[in-house]
Parts: sequence; structure tokens; C-alpha cells
Amino acid sequence: MRAYLDHCCLNRPFDDQSLLTIRLETEAKLGIQEKSKSGHLSLGWSYILDFENNANPFSERRVEIQRWKEVADSFVNETEEILIKMNELTAIG
Repeated sequence: MRAYLDHCCLNRPFDDQSLLTIRLETEAKLGIQEKSKSGHLSLGWSYILDFENNANPFSERRVEIQRWKEVADSFVNETEEILIKMNELTAIG
């Protein structure tokens, strides 16, 4: 099974953990990453993650998140098909 964690999810451990929902989301994210490191899950990565992470104003977070790209075993690059679909979805809100 392949998992894809968006940038907000990858940043979750850096958020204030005093709220139960944030703590539970952090634990779920860490569990997914642990299963990815152990080979029980496949981790996907995309060019959008690179784009969003490069814009992260916190350098220590940016470095930590970038390390997960090395764990990923599948990569999605920008294609014309993706851009067309993005424009279609954007047009309908």
C-alpha cells in the first residue's frame, strides 16, 4: 500500500501538541512514516511537496521534511495531464 502525506501532515509534529486532535494526527503521521521506513508501507512524494517545502520559512522544519523524500519510493513530477486536471478542478471550485 502506498501513502502520500501532504505538506500540512508532514509539518504536524512541529505544531503545538497540547490539543488532543493535533497530538493524534501527529501520532498517526509518525506511525505512517515508521511503517514507510520499515518497508511495510510505500511512501509517495511529489513535485508539489518540493515546492511547498522550499517555501517553508522554518529552515529546521524544511530540512527534516526534505529527509522524507529519501524514504519515498515513488515520485510524481509535473505533467501536462496534471496541469490540465488542476485547471479543470480549479474552474469548478
